[in-house]
Amino acid sequence: MPIYEGQSVEEAIQNGLKALGVTQDEVQTTIIEEGKKGFLGVGKKNAQVSLEYMAKQETENKSETVNKTEAEAEEDNEKSSEEIETVEEVSDKEAEQAEKLSEGLDNQEALTQLSIYLTDITKELNAPATIKTSRDAGRIVFDLDTSKKGLLIGRHGKTLNALQYLAQVYIHRIAKNKLPIVVNVGNYRQKREDILESLAERTAEKVDRTGMPAFLEPMPAFERKHIHAVLSKKSYVTTHSEGDEPYRYLVVEPAKKYY
Repeated sequence: MPIYEGQSVEEAIQNGLKALGVTQDEVQTTIIEEGKKGFLGVGKKNAQVSLEYMAKQETENKSETVNKTEAEAEEDNEKSSEEIETVEEVSDKEAEQAEKLSEGLDNQEALTQLSIYLTDITKELNAPATIKTSRDAGRIVFDLDTSKKGLLIGRHGKTLNALQYLAQVYIHRIAKNKLPIVVNVGNYRQKREDILESLAERTAEKVDRTGMPAFLEPMPAFERKHIHAVLSKKSYVTTHSEGDEPYRYLVVEPAKKYY
């Protein structure tokens, strides 16, 4: 049976109909793969469908109906009842979970849900990770332990910063309280702090030398805060943030002169 692909299920179906020269009413459509958009361009998969002429399908269905015994029919009815009960149970659980989320989860339950959320994302990125949580300077650190650290960190830490942003948005959405979250892979955040301090020093010197403001690359709030803390000790520069998350960035400019 031929298989047709597309970026979405609908596109795959249209590609198949065009290739066969038929309309959708004339075929039986089977979805083989719904496709995945991927995350940050990783893990993307095309949708796949198979198309079968309806006339052939109807003939096969009639044959199956004739050959089916009463016992088989009764078994099918029992299976249908079980499936309905399962769907009802799942719906009840989803409704209960939705009610909890609308009220806001307590801290521990929210953190548990965030661990599951991050675990699922790492699987989608083909870098499955186990997660350990700890506390550091009032922040809750989620350490992602994986054999594919590079995939989760990304070039210049952009993938990790994206995970950081998603985690913070997610926890704010489900938790009763605002919980400061840091997502880390290996010792990247520790090394990053050293890089940020060096960046802060170089930027301050440049601004002081040229008298012109400097615009740093977008970074998470806690990284901007770290640079601000370093530069707050230098009276000749000031800092402030501009832009919207997750593209908010830090501006370093000369301090105003007072006479």
